[in-house]
Amino acid sequence: MAKRKIVEIDRDTCDGCGLCTTACAEGALALDGENKAVLVREIYCDGLGACLDVCPTGALKVVERESDGYDPRAAFDHVLKTRGAAAAAKVHGAAGGHGHPHAGHGGCPGSLAREIAREPGSGLAPAGEVPSSLTQWPIQLHLVSPAAPYFKGSDLLVAADCTAFALGGFHGRLLEGKKLVIACPKLDETAGYIEKLAELIRTNGPASLTVAIMTVPCCSGLERLVRIAVERSGVAIEVKKVVVGIDGRIVPAR
Repeated sequence: MAKRKIVEIDRDTCDGCGLCTTACAEGALALDGENKAVLVREIYCDGLGACLDVCPTGALKVVERESDGYDPRAAFDHVLKTRGAAAAAKVHGAAGGHGHPHAGHGGCPGSLAREIAREPGSGLAPAGEVPSSLTQWPIQLHLVSPAAPYFKGSDLLVAADCTAFALGGFHGRLLEGKKLVIACPKLDETAGYIEKLAELIRTNGPASLTVAIMTVPCCSGLERLVRIAVERSGVAIEVKKVVVGIDGRIVPAR
């Protein structure tokens, strides 16, 4: 038995939300009788950690230890049986169930490399330089202060990092008239994010709250963080969600 990377669950931190069980394409995670996340079988875990993106409490981490190797065929058969063919087709390293790796794909669907066709000049403004709508600094959630006076009664936008790059009209369509906080649920160290957001909301009583995320699965973790923060803040406020596609278009609400 060789050492390899595998997901480890901190049972004391796990709140039983179940988001990781659906985020894992290989079906390696489930909730046990105590409503805690557990590995169904170690051979189903590819060790890439796509499930970490959606955990609101930081209960999941990737460690390196002795374990049976990841078995893509076994994971495929498991998902085929429990979730069906469409879900099984997304199992890492088992395209079509024959053990052929997905080309250019590191496990998380949001990391899949793709090219977006654009007409020449399609990203240019009609005339002149577009002014910035940013009215405060800092903006990164790790750095902002919940006590900053400009948050008081503001229209608050919590945006995933990538939205500003994907949406050409980010400043005019989303940011104008709002105060901004940005975060990445996949790459940031998100421990403490929920409590910080809850404090910001509780202290300042924002007039409105918008969360902007990308269509990639890992980005849904930010919406989850915001909604939990609102619950913990005790403030009755509606969370408006805006979803941006990788093609730069806002996805119509369903």
